[in-house]
Order: sequence, then structure tokens, then C-alpha cells
Amino acid sequence: MGTPDRPRMCVRITHRHIYVQFIDDMKAISLVAASTLQQGASGKLNVATAQMLGKKAAEAALAKGIRQVVFDRGGHQYNGRVKAIADAARASGIKL
Repeated sequence: MGTPDRPRMCVRITHRHIYVQFIDDMKAISLVAASTLQQGASGKLNVATAQMLGKKAAEAALAKGIRQVVFDRGGHQYNGRVKAIADAARASGIKL
């Protein structure tokens, strides 16, 4: 569960796009969001795209003052694209 001090970083992967949101569950609001819709991934949902999205999402979160999160993999296994998003966020300075 995400709090104002430690929001939930939620990852959702569909067959067309990848979405990352930072959510404060106490207020039921999305603080920051990033997706392949915004980044122009041009239909490629590979690990490289996931890394790019994880980095962009982390940069947006850091700009809003979010430093530490609870990672929600959205029911997906922690490998491939989900792991790439988490690793890129960690490398950018987010504590998972």
C-alpha cells in the first residue's frame, strides 16, 4: 500500500503498452505516470524499451520529490521487462 511518504510504483504491461504509475493509496491519487504511449516506443515492447521507461518514470518521480517507493509488479513475474523497469528506477536513484 502506497503512502504519501512511500508511494506505490505500479507496473502494468499489456500487449500494446507498458505503464508505470506512482500512486498514493491513502488519497487515491496518481502522483506521477509514464507510459510507452508518451515515450513513442513505436510498438517495440522489449527489455530496452522497459529500461528507457523505468528511467523516464524515475526521473519524473524524483522531480516530484519521490525517493522511496513500494514496488508493485502488477501480478507479473519479476523478470524480463518488469525487472528492467525496477533496475532502471534503482539506477536513477529510486529506492525500491
